[in-house]
Amino acid sequence: MLNMVGLSFVALFLTVGASVLERAEYDYYKYHPMDEISSWMAQMEKDHPDVVTIVDYGKTYENRTISLLRIGLKTEAKKKAIWMDCGIHAREWIAPAFCQYFVRQILQTYKTDAKMEKMMTNMDFYVTPVLNIDGYIYSWKDSSTRLWRKNRSPGPSGDCYGTDLNRNFDANWGTVGVSFNCSSNIYCGRGPISEPEAQAITYFVGSRKEDFLCFLTIHSYGQLLLVPYGHPDFTASNYDELMKVGRGAAEAILKVHGKNYTVGTSPDVLYANSGSSRDWARMQEIPLTFTFELRDNGTYGFKLPENQIQPTCEEAYSGALHIITYAHDKTFNGAAATAAATLWTMLLAVGVSGANLM
Repeated sequence: MLNMVGLSFVALFLTVGASVLERAEYDYYKYHPMDEISSWMAQMEKDHPDVVTIVDYGKTYENRTISLLRIGLKTEAKKKAIWMDCGIHAREWIAPAFCQYFVRQILQTYKTDAKMEKMMTNMDFYVTPVLNIDGYIYSWKDSSTRLWRKNRSPGPSGDCYGTDLNRNFDANWGTVGVSFNCSSNIYCGRGPISEPEAQAITYFVGSRKEDFLCFLTIHSYGQLLLVPYGHPDFTASNYDELMKVGRGAAEAILKVHGKNYTVGTSPDVLYANSGSSRDWARMQEIPLTFTFELRDNGTYGFKLPENQIQPTCEEAYSGALHIITYAHDKTFNGAAATAAATLWTMLLAVGVSGANLM
């Protein structure tokens, strides 16, 4: 009997020890500089070779490689796809933290959850943890650069730097909510997709746009779910569906930690703008395109404390999963499965905190 107890204790100790070691190796609840994120990506591919592949798909202005993680179960059938990018604005550090958390969660979940396994069989997830790599690295330089937003390409005159990548896409480019002054945080560039980072998404997604069911771009802050379009004179053809799905995602978010997210077009709930990646994706006929503006509402703004990373990621995960599940079920199960998607998201939200202890 004592031997049995002893063996059980040893097994428990080893299990707990392994969990602690995993957490010590990579902490998902702190902000990481770019070199650590790159190493983490390589580790994900190494640890999950059957489902994770690193794909290089562009270069930054400073000639750094832009990479994503393609995540999905291998199958002979042609698969649909989900897009997620983080870190298009350098100072929004919570966004790359969320992309890393999202990857960790789906890689844990599919092994034990039949629904996630099915989604990873039918779809590949394309996740870019940091799009604006040059800007992100610059924002880590020192306290004077912490709030840098743009990329690092020089302006026309050479005496200012950076284009707002989320004003540089070919979607009503240069019409509203932009500046043509290179010193401005919302400088839209010399022309549509003038910037290599915007070109990378445009060419990669655009060349396989019929595969993508969903395009999610992650930002902060404001606790918003934004639907197309940023220009007040244009309305998405599926606006009602986008609002319905967005409100469902906001409800899923609310259930996790009680945070309210507002759903609407940018002109209705934030400000008018043009040239965003979200609007460009919708113009490519990707049906479900959303911008997530994560915590908070301005108390800390872009300098969200690390102790808020975990709850922010937990609630955003639930919201993103609602949208992704809706997109999957509409395509593979028909409209009748939408209610089941909502129920599954709610159940996952209830259990998400427990899963994080793994």
